[in-house]
Amino acid sequence: MASGKEYLTFVLDQLSGLNGISSRGMMGEYILYFRDRIVGGIYDDRLLVKQVPAALALMPDAPRELPYPGAKEMLLVEDVDNGDFLRKLLLAMYDELEPRKGTSKRKTKV
Repeated sequence: MASGKEYLTFVLDQLSGLNGISSRGMMGEYILYFRDRIVGGIYDDRLLVKQVPAALALMPDAPRELPYPGAKEMLLVEDVDNGDFLRKLLLAMYDELEPRKGTSKRKTKV
């Protein structure tokens, strides 16, 4: 089941006030970025975030769920109605997330 754009819009509205929030559609789901770092995504109309120590500290009892078969487990954010919590969560996670890899140019041998 693909995620609806309405749910994505709702989550992005909850995160308003944070500079650097963006999303990218991927096979009917959405990857969420915060200042060019992947924080998680919208999968089957669920907000899932990466299992980094800050997220685990703020949501120790969060269910672990698969975004899709064969993927790593992520944390289900159940309190999506609480924009203050969501912003606090992403700010706490930021330093623990890997920077987004840029596109590398292929070098050709001469």
